Amino acid sequence: MIDDVGSGVLVDAPALADEPSIRRSVVAGAALVCCSGDKLLGGPQAGLLVGRSEAVAAARRHPLARAVRIDKLSLAALEATLLLYRDPAHAHAEIPVLAMLEASEEELATRAERLHELIGEGDAEIVRAIAKVGGGALPLLELEGPAVALNASAPASDTAAALRRAEPPVVGRIHEGRVLLDPRTIRDEEVGLAAAAARAALA
Repeated sequence: MIDDVGSGVLVDAPALADEPSIRRSVVAGAALVCCSGDKLLGGPQAGLLVGRSEAVAAARRHPLARAVRIDKLSLAALEATLLLYRDPAHAHAEIPVLAMLEASEEELATRAERLHELIGEGDAEIVRAIAKVGGGALPLLELEGPAVALNASAPASDTAAALRRAEPPVVGRIHEGRVLLDPRTIRDEEVGLAAAAARAALA
C-alpha cells in the first residue's frame, strides 16, 4: 500500500491538525508514504518516499529512480532541514512556514505595532484581517490576526507595485481598496525594511 500524504507534516501543530502526518501513515502500516520536501516540511522542492526498507529498496531499483532523483545541492538542503526536526521546538522557530503558522497573537500584535509605528501614524493603521495560507499545502486554511493597512492616496494597485519594486521587494495584498502588510510573513529583523519600503511607496 502506498499513501500519498502530500504536504509532509512532521510535527504536531494546532494549525495542522487536519493535515495527515507522515508518522501516522507509517504507523498505520503503509509500505510507502509519499510527500513533498517543500510545502509544510519547509525544505527544498523535492519528493520523498518513506516506508519499509524492502519497499524503499524496490523503488530505488526502479529504472525511473535515477531520472527523478534530486541533485546534491537539494539533497544537502533537505538534510539540513530534516536535522532541524530532531528538536521540534527548534524546527518551529527556524523553519519559516512553521513559524508563520504557529505565530501567537501577542507576537503578531507586537510586530504589527512596531511596523505601524515605523511607517507613521497617519500613513498606516492596524486592522483585523484574514490571511489565507493557500498554495498546494493548505488552500482553505484561514488565519485571523492583525495587519497593517497603508493609507495611500494612490490606487492600491500602484502602491502594491511600488512595494514590489523596493529593495528588497515587499509583497502586500489588497483588501477593500487598501494594501495590507501581514506581520505573520515578516520576521522581526525585517520590520524595518518593510517599513522603509512602505514609506517610499506612500511617498
